[in-house]
Amino acid sequence: MNSLLQDDIILDCRAEKIFYSDFLAVRDSHVPIRKNQITGFIGPSGCGKSTVLRSINRMNDLIRGFKFFGSVQFHSMDIYDKKVDPVAVRRNIGMVFQQPNPFAMSIYENVAFGLRLNRFKGNMDEQVEKALRGGALWDEVKDKLKKSGLSLSGGQQQRLCIARAIATGPQVLLMDEPCSALDPIATRQIEELMLQLKERFTVCIVTHNMQQAQRVADQTAFFSVDISVGGRTGYLVEMGATKELFSNPQEQLTKEYLHGDFS
Repeated sequence: MNSLLQDDIILDCRAEKIFYSDFLAVRDSHVPIRKNQITGFIGPSGCGKSTVLRSINRMNDLIRGFKFFGSVQFHSMDIYDKKVDPVAVRRNIGMVFQQPNPFAMSIYENVAFGLRLNRFKGNMDEQVEKALRGGALWDEVKDKLKKSGLSLSGGQQQRLCIARAIATGPQVLLMDEPCSALDPIATRQIEELMLQLKERFTVCIVTHNMQQAQRVADQTAFFSVDISVGGRTGYLVEMGATKELFSNPQEQLTKEYLHGDFS
């Protein structure tokens, strides 16, 4: 990799081995993430794509028995270094989950929650509005900010969660199947929002929808499952520019998966 390419890699994940207790969940997966691009993770169920995604901001640390071997370089700092605070990592690398999970509080307080937690000193009203605009939700909720976040539709709740995630100003936004619980109209709204967000943030998305990866991802990483090691261990098969990977995959496994052979 030449120096020009290295300059635009904001995050370099080298997951040599990931365990849950004695289970080897992922092996040999090197995933470089480029700044202000959308990187899509695709592959069959159980291939480790969500495990790798959650390793990028140490969300898996919260799971008993989780062990990570390798490194995740973020601005040349290994986030798994013992001196690094996982909370600080998650402040810079935000997360949006599969199911919308707004807090049982007002729309305003949902967005303000992380700001208060991080002792934000600026104008709270302005920052909440900025985040809701960034989540493409402001025009729909500006007159009902005191209403519960749970009163919103599923698509609106997911955009509220995105607004909450970006309010604290992360550099990277991780999205774990953010559209799987949404209808096609809400899905398209989230996809359009992702394309807007990459102008300000670096985005990584896990998706089972290959068409979605083709629509939004600049880079795509294809993971598969190795069953020859005594279990179902996920690993990275290949990664590249989305158009190139879908039109001219280099690995036979990738070709088979893209053509519908999921065996």
